[in-house]
Amino acid sequence: MSFPTDLIQINGFFYKIWLITRKRGYHIFEILFWPAIGLVSVGLLTRFLSLGPEMVAFILMGVIALSVVQVGQLDISYLILYSIWNKSLKHEMAAPINVFHIVAGTWVMGVVHSVVVFALLSFFSAYAFGFRFLEPGPGPLTLFFLGLTLTSAVVGILVCALAFRLGGRSHVAANSMVSVLTLISGIYFPVDILPTPARELAWCIPLTYFLEYFRSFYGFAPSAARPLATGFALVAMYLALACLTLSHALNHSRKSGILLKMSE
Repeated sequence: MSFPTDLIQINGFFYKIWLITRKRGYHIFEILFWPAIGLVSVGLLTRFLSLGPEMVAFILMGVIALSVVQVGQLDISYLILYSIWNKSLKHEMAAPINVFHIVAGTWVMGVVHSVVVFALLSFFSAYAFGFRFLEPGPGPLTLFFLGLTLTSAVVGILVCALAFRLGGRSHVAANSMVSVLTLISGIYFPVDILPTPARELAWCIPLTYFLEYFRSFYGFAPSAARPLATGFALVAMYLALACLTLSHALNHSRKSGILLKMSE
């Protein structure tokens, strides 16, 4: 297909998520409310524990990163889930589209929402807790943010793939994946304190490396030799695998009749 046609198909999915955001108030609630609550609650905990500026920066950086990943994956995940819940999936998948159009359109909207959350949490953390999140400068901030949004894309794509297998129940997978990231990717503590099997698993997660990279600007020496390059290499590999998984799940649902059953 031609590039203009691809843009139209990508924009179709972008516009669908925009309509969901505009018409469903609780989607905006998920995007803005929970990240803000998470930052405030953890920030107040650091005050209660009388942590120093370095530890406050370490923890709040993890909270902001986790919020961006969580918000970014919502738009990709909800594309398929809303279609299943509304019984319209077979009509949408009958259009001449492929996995690239699905992922690209929803990921762009996820990036828009992530920018809003990223900016709001960054400014609020500076105002309320004295954490200067923007201090490293535009270059490191852009690379860090890109790594986070690509990580969120991996999570969202995998949830979509599960949706073609499990239907609407797959939304549980989104929360489960983010919970695993919280536990083992160094959100609240260094991965070095984890038991050996969990620590080895943590070094397979791109988010671990992106946090290591950005925390190095605040005096925390990274454990990995080249955390940024390793993080992007891992996330690129996982993106390719996730897209292949989604493509296989979509084809399987069409051939097996699952796609029609989920739209009845």
